Amino acid sequence: MNFVFDLDGTICFKGVPVSSRINDALKDLEAAGHSIIFASARPIRDMLPVLHEYFHHHTLIGGNGALISEEGNITFARSFSPEQVDYIKKLIHDHHATYLIDGEWDYSYTGSDSHPILNNLDLEKRASNISLRDHASIVKVLILSADNKDELLQKLSDLDVVIHMHGQEDVIDISPKGIHKLAAMQQLSGDYIAFGNDANDIQLFKGARHSVMIGHHDELSEYAEESISLKGDYEGEIIRKLRELCDYGRVEKV
Repeated sequence: MNFVFDLDGTICFKGVPVSSRINDALKDLEAAGHSIIFASARPIRDMLPVLHEYFHHHTLIGGNGALISEEGNITFARSFSPEQVDYIKKLIHDHHATYLIDGEWDYSYTGSDSHPILNNLDLEKRASNISLRDHASIVKVLILSADNKDELLQKLSDLDVVIHMHGQEDVIDISPKGIHKLAAMQQLSGDYIAFGNDANDIQLFKGARHSVMIGHHDELSEYAEESISLKGDYEGEIIRKLRELCDYGRVEKV
């Protein structure tokens, strides 16, 4: 059985790498014959700092499904069309927007030096901050600030793309159409059990044999078969759940 884990807010918290006790529980799952997959909104390069080196060559799904890395190499990437890129660039110019834009590996960043997103951006200096025009392809766009964001959002809706709003950060997250974690899992194979915490895990939960929500998210809760509260020793509760689900034959899809 595949076990698929979101990262931030699911098995790692506040930008801190996955703890040794959760790492050990994941390795125990592998020892029992299961496969471990990580699926994050982060691009591949920014997943690596929060994962133990042992897991760097595992299957990694980045950019909410826009990227797949296997054995340390990107094996799948879904990018915006040239026409979509041109339109997004025009909107950025017209609305004086600041942004974080990702290619398959490198990125372009124009936000402030104090923006919270820098806490997770290329911490290990594995990539380069390049000019927007130098990207061969673009797989993800985050609009950090803009004049008249409501109008910008309305114009973005004219594009055939997927848009998420990250409320706490007030960030507009734009991905190519058809990009979500379930679509990436469909590029792979096998049933899976999913752990997640946010709206970008909804599609992943829809396709899962079993789903576990960490914390609470109103939209995601409709698709979660059980949840673990972020109170007390929640890491211990996650580990106990992993041990319980290790015998996946006890889990039946409703």
